[in-house]
Amino acid sequence: MNGERDIGLFGPDSVTWKLHREPILLIGGLRSLYLQALHPRAVAGVVQNSDYRSDPWGRLARTSEYVGTIIYGSAADVEAAASRVRRLHARMSAIDPRSGERFRIDEPDLLRWVHIAEVESFLNTARRAGLKLTDDEVDRYYTEQVRAAELMGLDPATIPSTAAEVAAYFEAIRPELGLTRDSVETALFLTVPPVPESWGSRPVRVGLTLGPTRWAYFGIAGTAFALLPPWARRMYGGLGLPTTDVSADLSLRGMRLLLRGLIAAVPQRYKVAPMRQAALERAGLA
Repeated sequence: MNGERDIGLFGPDSVTWKLHREPILLIGGLRSLYLQALHPRAVAGVVQNSDYRSDPWGRLARTSEYVGTIIYGSAADVEAAASRVRRLHARMSAIDPRSGERFRIDEPDLLRWVHIAEVESFLNTARRAGLKLTDDEVDRYYTEQVRAAELMGLDPATIPSTAAEVAAYFEAIRPELGLTRDSVETALFLTVPPVPESWGSRPVRVGLTLGPTRWAYFGIAGTAFALLPPWARRMYGGLGLPTTDVSADLSLRGMRLLLRGLIAAVPQRYKVAPMRQAALERAGLA
C-alpha cells in the first residue's frame, strides 16, 4: 500500500485515479462484460454461480462497489474486500459446457482473463471518449493494475503490464474464445435487462418493456457493444467494419460531454463520488 496517509492501493498521483474519475467508465464496465462472455469457461462460471438474472441491478451495485473500493479504499478496506472475493471464489466451481469437465472459478487463467478484459475495457473506453493519456500513462495504468490482479491471488509476473503485452495476450488467447449458448444468452441479457416499471418503462410483452429509460439504455448498450474489438464483434456475428468504430467513438464522446454538462449543473456536494471524496480526504486533498 502507499504512504503514511493511507491512500490505499494507488493514490492521487496514479494514472488509475486520473482514469477512474471519469463517469463514462460505466460504459467501459459494460463493454468488459460483453468481452468476458466470449470466454466459454468464464461465462459458464458466471451463469452457473451468479444471481445476475434475478438481481442484475444488485449485482451491478456490488461489482461497482468492489471496483470502487479497490481504486479508492483504505488499505484495510482494500484487503477486506479482496479477501471476501477470494473466499467466495474458492468455494465455487462450474461445468465446462464443451468438455463436461468441472473446474474451479478461481483458476488463474480465468482470473487473468477477467482482469485483463476489465482493465483494457476501462482504458479503451476512456481514451476513445476523449481522455488524453500519453503512451507512458497507458503503460503505467496497466502496470498499476497488476496490484489489483495480485489481490485476486494471481502471480504478478503472469499479468500483462504494458499495452504491447496486453495486445499480445489477446492475440494469444483468441483461439480459446468463441460463442456458446451462455455467451449469447448473457449478451442478450446485457442488451435487454429487466427494467423496473418505476423507472418509467411500460410492459409491451413478457420480459420486455419500452419507455424513455429502455431506449436510453439501448443506446448505452449499443455503444458498449460497438466499442468491442472488431474480432470480438465478429465472434458475436456483428460487423467488424472501421465505420462501426468511428460511430462508437462519436457516440461515446457525445455521452461524455453530456455527462460533464449534467455534473456541472448539480450542487458541489454531488460532483464527486463518495468513495473518491473519502480518498481525497485521507490524502489531504479534499
